[in-house]
Amino acid sequence: MKQLTIDTGVEEFCINGRGVLRFNPADPNLYHRFFDAGRDLEALDKELAEKTAALPEGTDEAAEAGLALLAEYDRRIKALLGEIFGPENDFDAALGGVNLAGVAANGKRVAQNLLEALTPILQEGARRHLAAQADAAVAEADAARAARGAV
Repeated sequence: MKQLTIDTGVEEFCINGRGVLRFNPADPNLYHRFFDAGRDLEALDKELAEKTAALPEGTDEAAEAGLALLAEYDRRIKALLGEIFGPENDFDAALGGVNLAGVAANGKRVAQNLLEALTPILQEGARRHLAAQADAAVAEADAARAARGAV
């Protein structure tokens, strides 16, 4: 069988020295899914905060319910990220099994830290995509002028 290699723009990012996340930062489809998902993640965060606040305090049952709630939201957040970046990206492996609904040392949810780290990468990818489109439009216009004999 012959091998055909196509440049898809996919890059690999090592996360915290553990797992790998693969995606094309200049893919406009991924860009839109990523930024659209921000609203979904905010809604999940609000829902989690409301459900956590409604838990009774001070009992072992409440603590267990709180942990179960965090596990449920971790699964939901990872499923959403899988929809954005593709099922080939295992966020559990990439983040070493860390619960994305959990709070990191900086006081933010791990999911928020992940999104903040990925945002500039996707914004730069979008700039590259737009620059490539502009370059192609200029080349097309130059070719059209040359074909008409006007340089």
